[in-house]
Amino acid sequence: MSGLLAGKRLLVTGVITDQSIAFSVAKLAQENGATVVLTGFGRMSLVERIAKRLPEPAPVIELDVTNSEQLAGLADKVREHVDGLDGVVHSIGYAPPSCLGGGFLDAPWEDVATAVHVSTYSYKSLAVAALPLMSPGGAVVGLTFDATKAWPVYDWMGVAKAGLESASRYLAMHLGPKGIRSNLVSAGPLRTMAARSIPGFEQFEDAWTERAPLGWSLADQEPAARACLALLSDWFPATTGEIVHVDGGYHALGAGS
Repeated sequence: MSGLLAGKRLLVTGVITDQSIAFSVAKLAQENGATVVLTGFGRMSLVERIAKRLPEPAPVIELDVTNSEQLAGLADKVREHVDGLDGVVHSIGYAPPSCLGGGFLDAPWEDVATAVHVSTYSYKSLAVAALPLMSPGGAVVGLTFDATKAWPVYDWMGVAKAGLESASRYLAMHLGPKGIRSNLVSAGPLRTMAARSIPGFEQFEDAWTERAPLGWSLADQEPAARACLALLSDWFPATTGEIVHVDGGYHALGAGS
């Protein structure tokens, strides 16, 4: 994969720990020739510390994807580090505790609205904020978890991911005339910080490790990251609105397989 992203300028969101998919994306992107800028939210000092663990320390921009002022100023902030963008990675998701763990029927709209704003609408918001920096051949890549099914304990985050998958298709339609692609990577369950916040997450772990045809490692973010890099590269110039499954083949199985 050496040089797959040579000369590319990427904005990567969602790096919280070095176990996150976003960190693996940033690391592999640098190793393959890209210049990377990160965004962080909340614990900025933590993100800045993690950024120093990359092969090349990356600059970090503060970004709350629900803050219209920060979104409006994103392009100018990015220009302080690079003169444009060839790719954007959306690795952002959050749902209040009431929206996860089996409380689907009880979660109030205010909490559901937060989940949808952060996990779904932000995909469009981030793409639009970065658009002034992008030119034909650019790509937006997001991360999802198979939203074609209802999963135990995933509840409203599953609904938000279904919205994300639809939003990516609409973004593909609206950005296509500008020569910009929108695709998602649907990864199997991984032991990230986000996963640990989901009560009962071990139900996913057991199912995948037992049934995925290719097997599945709960601690290896690199397969999902490699798929993101491929979609950001020039090797998928005519692919948009797609969802690439990186889950050991689990999604292809029927019940009882």
